[in-house]
This record gives sequence, structure tokens and C-alpha cells, in this order.
Amino acid sequence: MKTAIRTAILTISAAFCATGSYAQEPAAATTAETAIVAANTAPAETPAAAVATTNTKPAPVAPVKELDNKPLVVDTLPSINEAIKIVLFNDNTWRYVRDREIPQDSSIYVKYWDSTIISPYREVELSSLPQSVAIALVDSLKSYHYPYKGRISSHYGPRRRRNHNGVDLPLKEGDPVYATFDGRVRFSQDTKTGYGNLVIIRHDNGLETYMGHLSKRLVEAGDWVTAGQVVALGGSTGRSTGPHLHFETRYYGQSFDPERLIDFSSGMLRRETFLLKRSYFDIYSKYDQNFEDEIANEEDDKREAAEEAAKRYYVVRKGDTLSGIAVKYHTTVTRICQLNGINRNKTLSIGKRLRVR
Repeated sequence: MKTAIRTAILTISAAFCATGSYAQEPAAATTAETAIVAANTAPAETPAAAVATTNTKPAPVAPVKELDNKPLVVDTLPSINEAIKIVLFNDNTWRYVRDREIPQDSSIYVKYWDSTIISPYREVELSSLPQSVAIALVDSLKSYHYPYKGRISSHYGPRRRRNHNGVDLPLKEGDPVYATFDGRVRFSQDTKTGYGNLVIIRHDNGLETYMGHLSKRLVEAGDWVTAGQVVALGGSTGRSTGPHLHFETRYYGQSFDPERLIDFSSGMLRRETFLLKRSYFDIYSKYDQNFEDEIANEEDDKREAAEEAAKRYYVVRKGDTLSGIAVKYHTTVTRICQLNGINRNKTLSIGKRLRVR
């Protein structure tokens, strides 16, 4: 059986080299394999129009199995990307896995990387971040596991005249705390602050997760971790009134409600791809907004993006006239004047940028 699986995988890899695409499940893997470099760079703004929306909630994503229950690796094969390996398991399944020994092609684990301070993003202005960016949370290369599953005792938002930038999950001293996604530990210290013992993991998808009040840290800065790996034990260090996990999700240092990603009561990930909006960084922006409102907002974003894409501009050259420009772009002088807030008798300045549609 192992030989059959190995032959099948090699056939798929060969097909990719010949056609540049896979069929069915490997197609998603190919997309992830191609996107692995792009996903690890500072994300550019992603128009909401590029993210598919439906009128129903996306199916939640189950966490990966506990590490103790994972199938055993029986073989590892190369792929066309030297940083990606094909791993075969003893239950006749396979998946793509990143070879951490291969140097990264992006700056995600270099830019703003500082293992001595909690937040190295002080020079990043909120206004410099995109209005929205689509973040792939899971695919054939990225797995997920809840950090801790249970009831939330304190939600994201203002609390007692202070900002509570994450969620609190009551636990027992010594309970395991898990890595949410694959990534690398950026910070692991006893902060001597409200966080107490704190572990910060920067993930392949560009997010960082904070886990505070830990009784014991099981990883050090620079360690690579995988989703579902036990990285710490819960506790009550720092500013804490009892054992609990303080969990935050951040993007370039800006926090947003972790419940937008995770249903902590079930441990399920709410969606595979997350459209992170700049407005979510507002401390008053919480997950418990009506879902239909979010769908409507995303539809508005799509419409605005389409309208923006349809705009056309023209830079005035020597000898141009409004009537000549109107004829060239199949419009009217009146419409050009309306779009630019000018009158038809205005003298055009060379180099002026006019909207024509």
C-alpha cells in the first residue's frame, strides 16, 4: 500500500511539472505551494471583491487531532518546491509540510522581528495598514488547533476603564496550551508585567498570537512550532485573579477580537479565509455583531471595490480640450465636469489628472 501511495504521489507531482496544475485536492495544495512566499510577505491590500461571500455562514474548521493521536510518518518525498515536502502517513493519507531547514523566501520572520520586547511594531502606523486583507488561515499547508477550549470569562473590549485586548479562558493550573497555527516563537519571557509569563508566536499567515498568565513556558524564542503543539502550561502569573489563559490575536501589533477567528466553546475555527478589516482594530469592534450585517458590509465593500476599479483617469497633455477628451473616452464634456467639479470653460493645466469615467 505504501508503494501504491508513493507511486500515486509521484504521478501527481509529475503531472504538476507537466501541466502546472493539479486536480481536485492537490489543486488546493498547489495554490498554497505557490502562495507560500506571498503569504509570508507583508500583505498588500486585498479588495473585498476578491473574497467570495455567500448568504450563509461558512462551515467552521475543526482543529487538528491531538498530537498523540496523529498517524505515523512512513515516508517523505520531495516536491517541485524545495521548501515543501510530501509526507506519507501510515493511515494511507498524505499532506504537504514545510521543510523548516530551508531558508524562508520572505521577510515575515525577519521584518519587525525582536525577541526582547513584546511589541516591535511601534513605527507601524495604523493608517499605513490596508483597509482590508484576506488571510488564509488553513489549507493543505496550514493547520489549526484551538489554544484552549472552554468558556470565556472576559471578552475583548473595554473593561474597567482599561482596554482588554484579548479573551480570558478559565483553566486549571498546568492545563496544556496549544499553538493555534504553524509558526515561530518570537517572544517567550516572564514579562514582569500584567501578562506574566508570555509566549508570542508569529504565524505563517502573518498573524501573531499572545498567550499570557502561563505557569510554564515550554518553548523559547526562535523555536518552530506546529498547530496543536503544546507550547505552555496554563497558570495565574502577572496581573491575574485566578488561573486562566489570556489570548490575543494581532496583526502588525494591532489587536482584534479573537472570537472573529475562533468559537472557543467548541474549539472550531469559524472560517478558512478571514477578511481582516482595519475597522476591526477598534477596541469597540467585537465579533458579536449580527452576521447578516457583516455579509451586507462585505457586499458593500465588493460594490465599492468594483466602482473604484471602473474609474478611469486621463493626464492632460499640451493641446488637449475637454471636448477632445470626451470624444476619446466616449463620454460628454458635462460628465467630465461633474466628475471633476469643474466648469466647461476651465482652462486645462498640462499634467492635471482628470477622471473621465
